[in-house]
Amino acid sequence: MNGVQLLLVVIAAIAVTGLAHRKGLQPPLVVLVVGLAASFIPGMPQLELEPHIILGIVLPPLLYSTALDFSVPKFVQNIQPILRLGVVLVLVTAFVVAGVAWKAVPEMTFGAALVLGAVVGPPDAVTAVAIGRSLGVPNRVMTILTGESLINDAAALTLFSVGVAAVTGSHTVVDNPALFFVYTSVVGTLVGLVLAVVVLWIRKRLHDPGLETVLGLVVPFSAYLLAEELHGSGVLAVVMAGFWVGHNSTTAGFATRLQERQLWSSIDALLEAFVFAYMGLQMKFIIDDVFGTHHEPVGLVLSASLLVLLTVMVIRPVWIFAFASGKKLIRQGLRTAPAPENQRVDSGLRPATAKAGTRGATWQTNALLSWTGMRGVVTLAAAAGVPVLTEAGEPFPGRSVIQFTAFVVAVGTLLIQGLTLPILVKRLDISSEVEHAKEMQERTYAREVSRAASRQAVKDTLADPPDGCDPALLEGIAERFRHAQETREDLLPDDEDDPALRELARKDLTRGVRLLRQRMLTAQRQALIAERDAGNLDDEVLRDLLEQLDYEEAATATSFAARM
Repeated sequence: MNGVQLLLVVIAAIAVTGLAHRKGLQPPLVVLVVGLAASFIPGMPQLELEPHIILGIVLPPLLYSTALDFSVPKFVQNIQPILRLGVVLVLVTAFVVAGVAWKAVPEMTFGAALVLGAVVGPPDAVTAVAIGRSLGVPNRVMTILTGESLINDAAALTLFSVGVAAVTGSHTVVDNPALFFVYTSVVGTLVGLVLAVVVLWIRKRLHDPGLETVLGLVVPFSAYLLAEELHGSGVLAVVMAGFWVGHNSTTAGFATRLQERQLWSSIDALLEAFVFAYMGLQMKFIIDDVFGTHHEPVGLVLSASLLVLLTVMVIRPVWIFAFASGKKLIRQGLRTAPAPENQRVDSGLRPATAKAGTRGATWQTNALLSWTGMRGVVTLAAAAGVPVLTEAGEPFPGRSVIQFTAFVVAVGTLLIQGLTLPILVKRLDISSEVEHAKEMQERTYAREVSRAASRQAVKDTLADPPDGCDPALLEGIAERFRHAQETREDLLPDDEDDPALRELARKDLTRGVRLLRQRMLTAQRQALIAERDAGNLDDEVLRDLLEQLDYEEAATATSFAARM
């Protein structure tokens, strides 16, 4: 497929996404189904991209954008369930699927079956975030799902590399599989963090929102390619860079933050639409490749693919509920066993401000987590990346079966779990009242902190007014700012009859008033960031409030610029 045809697919995918939004449907699934149907149109050319293009160009910005908006404190708070699902469950799934496929397909060696397990092991980051966000899934569940989807690709692709090397007879940079996993993880983490630190250092010295935004745009690609060049995990490098840059986005100027929000929102919409369209358009051609070119037994391939699909869908809930049951039994045992005298702790000494995100999951949240294991484009890209020949020149055992099974698992989980997920969310009736109440408390607290910081900034400015500013008039303007802060009214209305504005224009105090407003906004921003760093304010709440302050500062700057 040439470039023009590729662009037409992107335009069509965006159009279908917009239509799905208007009809209240889930855009990822609608785009996928339309792509599936379109693949059977006579004369439809095959949309085929090299695996390294998908993994190196499509995936990094999607992961980076998600990591930018992800809360590092929440990641740390939920690190145990994220690692259990994002690393341990991926490895367990890979080995269980390997055992099933090895028995189901006679021609497939265990090494090739393990490659298949690595291919279908990781749930898709794009799918989990896109569908979960559209359904209004509770924050803690979305935190676990997002964190899982950001790290599981690294675990799966590392295992994929080990499996392919074992089957083909090639070598990895470290021969020991366990040490290779550690090596790729450490290198990927270090590359991402070091690159993020360098980018933040450069950004502080640019003082140009356009250049700062462009610099941010190249970060995910640079992180991925640099880590892969060092034989590390490019996925993990992208995620860690996004974590650190996003956590320190508060150091950028308001114009940079506003531009980046719009940029990454647009990139997400574009790539998500393309990803699901690409998946759907592969249907006919994968079927033709398996049953037409390679002449595999239809019954064998179909039964093996459906068996793997069933295994993938079953093992996740079994793992989640088995772990939850075991944890419950351990707690009950500890509760019934008397603690030694020197280890007893008065329960009244527990802090009243314990984080809500650290509470144990209910069976409803476990059920929801169990049904959100949709696979996606990484599964297809990895399957397409299976070598045709081994180092000895022999055909890779079961390659066509791996590719067809990967497609069945990806599309099957998307359609079965994706279509039924809204019903499950509704039936479970997962209440987010605690989360909502906590968020409202934080917002109330944040407003108090913000107003206190604003008042202090005004007091400091009035105590030491800028040169050429009348303190009495500055006090009047400060009062208007304080009133606007509380009522969220327009700070500088275009009212030529306003006496204060006429006096302002007459005495040319524009610079002084702008300085006062900037000091108020800066003080509010610094106070809110300090509360976040102290653990008193959630990242999502902080970013929402900072966005409001950014728009206020942009409106103020525009209004003053118009009067210059």
